[in-house]
Amino acid sequence: MIRNGITKCVAASEIVVGDLIILEDGNMIPADALLLKINDLSINESILTGESLAVSKSIEEPNNKIFQGTLLMSGSCIAKVIAVGKQTALGKIGESLSQISSTKTPLQLQIKKFIKAMVIAGIIAFSIVFFINFYLTKSLLHGLLHGLTLAMSILPEEIPMAFSTFMALGAYHLYKKKVIARSPYTVETLGAATVICVDKTGTITENEMQLAGIYEYKTNKIYDYTQETFNMNEVLEYALWASETDPFDEMEKSIHKVYTEVTEQDKRASHVLIYEYPLGGNPPFMTHVFSDKKDSHIIACKGSVEGILRQTTLAESEKENILKQAKHFASKGYRILAVAKANHDINQLPSSQHHFEFTFIGLIAFNDPPKKNMREILEQFYQAGISVKMITGDHAETALAIAKQIDFKNNNNTLTGTEVMSLTEEQLQEKVQEVHIYARMFPEAKLKVIQALQAKGEVVAMTGDGVNDAPALKAAHIGISMGLRGSEVAKNAASLILVDDDLFHMTEAVALGRRIYENLKKAIQYIISIHIPVILIVTLPLVFFWKMTDFFTPVHVIILELIMGPTCSIIFENEPIEANSMRKKPRKLSTSFFSLHELSTSILQGIFITAACLGLAYFFIQNHASETYVRTIIYTTLIFSNLFLTLANRSFYYSIRTTIRYKNNLIPFVLMISLIALFTSIYFSPVQKIFMFEALTFSSILMCFMAAFAGVMWIELYKMYIRKKSPTPIKNE
Repeated sequence: MIRNGITKCVAASEIVVGDLIILEDGNMIPADALLLKINDLSINESILTGESLAVSKSIEEPNNKIFQGTLLMSGSCIAKVIAVGKQTALGKIGESLSQISSTKTPLQLQIKKFIKAMVIAGIIAFSIVFFINFYLTKSLLHGLLHGLTLAMSILPEEIPMAFSTFMALGAYHLYKKKVIARSPYTVETLGAATVICVDKTGTITENEMQLAGIYEYKTNKIYDYTQETFNMNEVLEYALWASETDPFDEMEKSIHKVYTEVTEQDKRASHVLIYEYPLGGNPPFMTHVFSDKKDSHIIACKGSVEGILRQTTLAESEKENILKQAKHFASKGYRILAVAKANHDINQLPSSQHHFEFTFIGLIAFNDPPKKNMREILEQFYQAGISVKMITGDHAETALAIAKQIDFKNNNNTLTGTEVMSLTEEQLQEKVQEVHIYARMFPEAKLKVIQALQAKGEVVAMTGDGVNDAPALKAAHIGISMGLRGSEVAKNAASLILVDDDLFHMTEAVALGRRIYENLKKAIQYIISIHIPVILIVTLPLVFFWKMTDFFTPVHVIILELIMGPTCSIIFENEPIEANSMRKKPRKLSTSFFSLHELSTSILQGIFITAACLGLAYFFIQNHASETYVRTIIYTTLIFSNLFLTLANRSFYYSIRTTIRYKNNLIPFVLMISLIALFTSIYFSPVQKIFMFEALTFSSILMCFMAAFAGVMWIELYKMYIRKKSPTPIKNE
């Protein structure tokens, strides 16, 4: 840098407004600055704009500014610093991130509200049972134990445990699928995604420039290299001479690569670059002069079509034909360069390349091809009822061409970033429902589109890799950054990171999100179903003044909790995805597990299990069984009911004949542990005394088994009714 007329090297953090900075190719620009002097200057601004190609700069407005965080690709410059820190374009984006707050997920809020309600219910129930028991027995300890037993059975502490377990294991499963979740609670939202906004460059496309076609003017022939093999021709040869000898630009790398493959006589070693006219002009082009140090010399030029045609002697009709061919390439989403040559005495080269009279040779076109699996990825999103929107910094024509190549739906309309900003919030909210391709987008426009989609009730996922994507990534319900090429700012703002930049993992992540939600719903319904009989078994005998009321103590409730906890957290989390899950529309994010409609089946299951347990208990009471024997009958029936409930609730659509074939290695293990614990408590004397149980006869065990079966398996008849009412197109049985 230059400060006070002295040239010196300082740390980027020490640069201040007014300093002069000297930069050359490969330098990261340390501050926003105004260009004073340039030489063949091009800047990669993709981190800010999303534009994949380097941008040519000049000392004239509006292209006379460079920005912190961008990369100088070619040439050199001297610039005056006009902004540092938070005042730079990069800093302003960082500031906008701090204004976007993260909130708890709807399910977190629903669980918190439900648990609070249950705590209040537990306190009320404890008070009622305590005072009734104290009034009847005049025993403070007796009243406290019964009140505590009921309070423990009411509090569904398994629900937050199950939620945390499911989210943590979900994050682990995502990691195995090469998706890093920065917060485990993102997993919940994945299954509800209704819209995914994807960047074009590097997400849909390969982020590389490949030689796609050549138009040779002399023969009026078009070579389509997407359909045919590369060949040697004059356009390719002169495009090589007009490129850097040590290329850094992706297009020039592609030219060198193809030339190496097809040339029979490589002339690069025998020719030396003796003069270079840097990229310049409006529209810009560049010219190189080579010599073999003998009699042969080459003057080659490539650059903008209009700029080169302006310096030829072609008739207007010929120029129109060339422009028509250029438009043909552009309609395919290609980047096009014109190639020309000049005859001139190399000992008297002009001071400017604009003094040459060029002979037009042809056009060379480059393609950033879509990734091979994009059609499959889009189809999976569409089948899952997820709308896909393309948000890119590239031109609309390029975006439309790529969209057609990958069978992108609704690819007729586009909106640019400028158009987005000109619309009111209400107008944009209507537009975002119709438009699926957004071009020439910048940070504020991207954020505005995301917020408009959210205002319409959409659950939005968004991919991005640049700093310019960060505000939208943070504002989206699911921000997805690229692991390989994503900037640190984008990664920090995102909730998910695709380790290998492959969008296919997002279809896997959505499927995983839906599986986790389905299984969490099964687990919570299971918890509600099994808690109801525990509550009613403690309460109803007391309310109806049975002569036996002391069936459960805190010890029994604790053991039941130890059985229920692993069952809901481990078995249900390990369940596979429902067969038709990825063919359903996304669930509404506002959907609650805890509405009466959602819990009606669980409540009925709990009531039927209660009827089975207390009905069998009443039968034994009438037959003069002891309180210890009746307690053992109730407990055994409840454990058998728990086992049947675990098997029946693996699906609320498919029958147990189908779900029994689902692979879940934990099912037999957990069921076996439960049975061992049950029979140990009944027949092993030391444990039997702790539980205040009595050994049951085989006929009593069989009666408990049958009562539990009847109390749970009625749900299979209900599921049969559901399948007949709403048959699935996927055959599972």
